[in-house]
Formats: sequence, structure tokens, C-alpha cells
Amino acid sequence: MIDPILVLTSAAGVSDAVLARARAAGGTVRRLAPTAAEVAGEMEGLRAVLGEEMIDFNIIPAAGREKRLLIADMDSTMIPVECIDEIADFAGVKPQVSDITERAMRGELDFEAALCARVALLKGLPESVLEETYRTRISLNPGARTLVRTMAARGAMTALVSGGFTYFTERVAAEAGFAVHQANTLIFEDGKLTGAVKLPILGREAKREALLKLCSEAGITPAEAIAVGDGANDLAMVELAGLGVAYKAKPALAEEADARITHGDLTALLSLQGIGAENYAV
Repeated sequence: MIDPILVLTSAAGVSDAVLARARAAGGTVRRLAPTAAEVAGEMEGLRAVLGEEMIDFNIIPAAGREKRLLIADMDSTMIPVECIDEIADFAGVKPQVSDITERAMRGELDFEAALCARVALLKGLPESVLEETYRTRISLNPGARTLVRTMAARGAMTALVSGGFTYFTERVAAEAGFAVHQANTLIFEDGKLTGAVKLPILGREAKREALLKLCSEAGITPAEAIAVGDGANDLAMVELAGLGVAYKAKPALAEEADARITHGDLTALLSLQGIGAENYAV
């Protein structure tokens, strides 16, 4: 039996002092990056010695760590905002839309109904607002491009699967380096939003189905996939993947994920797989 690995990640850095304590407690240490390290040894003893610093501590099975599929959510995962909330700001209804978004991501509302309610509030906005939203409000989260391009360079399939909108997934996927993307399609008429979304709406189950379809196409099993998201809408794919990661997530997802990233950036997903900074593609 192969012992599990304790992975330490923090965007602020994992200090040599922390690793020295791990070694003193009998752990075998491998530094993966300035922001990450892994430790082999007796897990409970190590965790107690290392304490509660601003570091993510995740215990990962050593066998099959590196995955062959990355499937990722977009809003509040690959990018730091919810696109629909930012669009709503131009319509003067951001507080109403953001409240529905927050409740949906916590799992308190049906995702499909919540999406329809939010899009209805955007009726009449010109299509140019989406371009302005992307240009002025959307950026990649730290580590996103490195994560996606490193996995692609190592032969993994990469997919951006969102309950948001294709207008944004197309652009974010290209910027980050995803091979494929999937999302909902907004409906326009005479250059303005109609307040409706093309059916069927892609939500929680669509993300799970996307994972299964991608695995089938690649000839792999879900155990060979890593999935990352932040909200209840990501739960099905995160639970199904061999390594499900909650990134700065709502409790509904964080409580069910295999790993939680709160203090690290998205390169932490490479660290969870044992991929060191010397192998990063940038």
C-alpha cells in the first residue's frame, strides 16, 4: 500500500521554517514550488506539528495523482467574478442579480430557475455591453493560464465547462488555453438581449455529463480526471472526478470535495498532482 501525501499550498509561499518542522517530525519533504511542497509521513502527527498557518493542507492518495483530464468551472474559479453579475451592473440591477447568484451558488435555489430569473432582468441590454464587460471586468485568476497550459503540455485534455455564457467561455478558454468550452447561449434580437437563454439550460447535471463524455472520448475513466469549481452547480462533476477540488468555494461544495484551496492560487492544482514548478508551461 502506498501512503498518502500531504500537500501544502499558499499563494503567499510555504516557508522553509514550516518544512523544517515537517522534517523534524519525521516527514520526508519535497518542495514543488515557492508556493507549494509535499510531505510524506504520518499524517496526523505532521498536521498537528505544522499548525494552522495560512496554508492549505490536503491529503492526497499517492497512486494515480497526475490526471489526464482537467475540467473547470469559469465564474469565480478561472476568473474572479460572476459574469452575469458584472453585466447586471450595466443594467443597474447588480444587487438583485448578485443576491440570486449567491443563493444559487450556495445551493439554496434551483440553478436553472435562478439563471432564467437573472437573465430576464437583463432584457433590452445591447450586445455591446457584453464586450465592455469582458474588456473591463474579466481577467484570469492567478495561476489559471499556467495550470491549463501545463496540463495540456503534459498531454491532458482541458475543458472549461460553465453554467455561464458562451460569449465569455469562448474568450476565457482562448486566453487560458483550454481545448474545449461549453456554456449557455444568450438570445439576442435586433442587437439586444431578449431576456432569455437558449434551451436546454446547462447546469449541474450538464457538467457531470460533460465530464463523462470527455472521458469517453479520451478513453479514460473519471478517476483520471481533476475537476475544480466553487459552487453547488459544480458538485456533481467534483464528486465524480478522481480528484475533486473546491477553489475558494461555498460550503455546499467545499464539504464534499477531495481537496480545498483557500490560500493557494490555481497552480495548487498542479501541486496536488505532484507537478513541480520546473515543469510549468507559461
